[in-house]
Amino acid sequence: MVPERELTQMNPSAEAQSGGSSWNGLYKTGGASALLMVAITLTQFVSFAVAPPPLNGGAADWFAFFQQSAVLGLLGFEASLVVYTLLSVLVSLALFVALRPASQSLAALFLVLSVVGSMAFVAARPALEMLSLSQQYAAATTEAQRAVTLAAGEAMVAIFHGTAFQVSYILGSIAGFLIGATMLRSRVFSRATAYLRIGSSVFDFGIFIPGIGLYISLFSVLFLLAFNILVGRRLLQLGREP
Repeated sequence: MVPERELTQMNPSAEAQSGGSSWNGLYKTGGASALLMVAITLTQFVSFAVAPPPLNGGAADWFAFFQQSAVLGLLGFEASLVVYTLLSVLVSLALFVALRPASQSLAALFLVLSVVGSMAFVAARPALEMLSLSQQYAAATTEAQRAVTLAAGEAMVAIFHGTAFQVSYILGSIAGFLIGATMLRSRVFSRATAYLRIGSSVFDFGIFIPGIGLYISLFSVLFLLAFNILVGRRLLQLGREP
């Protein structure tokens, strides 16, 4: 009988299947989720190009943006990225299962940081609340009503840029380093996949550079887009294997 370690070396997929349980359903779900994340990323790119949101504006600017188009307003306030983030939890869980034989500690830490970061991002994107406030602002009949609604909108804008978002951003970047390092210890995913995720995390921190930071961070998005394509394909392959 071939020992499990030798079997893993001969067949990298055996590493992801070790443990005696079938995770095919989770792999398929994670793979499909990763590819949906690619579609959401492209949709977000198009929406930002067609109708750039007032990312540095105040509540009045956002209310005007929402009143032009509720759909573009929700996309601008990154409601679609909330869906992206929730899907990423499924991908993270599939990656944890696939990569835990390589390093249980790194894989577990990656999963925890990913889930916490995802929940922080959801809290930092009150898009539906902002839509509701914009409608209330448009329907207001007195200056007092508009002032109250505007103040509530400013609170939403502060949340958009605030602590929860910063926490989610940093935890997501650290999680990227961890999963990339775990992939390099495994043969389940290619080294190119691992380096794409590590590269994405490196460029993540470009956003903190004054002036050109936003442009540097765009490379992170491109790297992550390619990473999700490769991960989605590989997880679907694992899901089809016996």
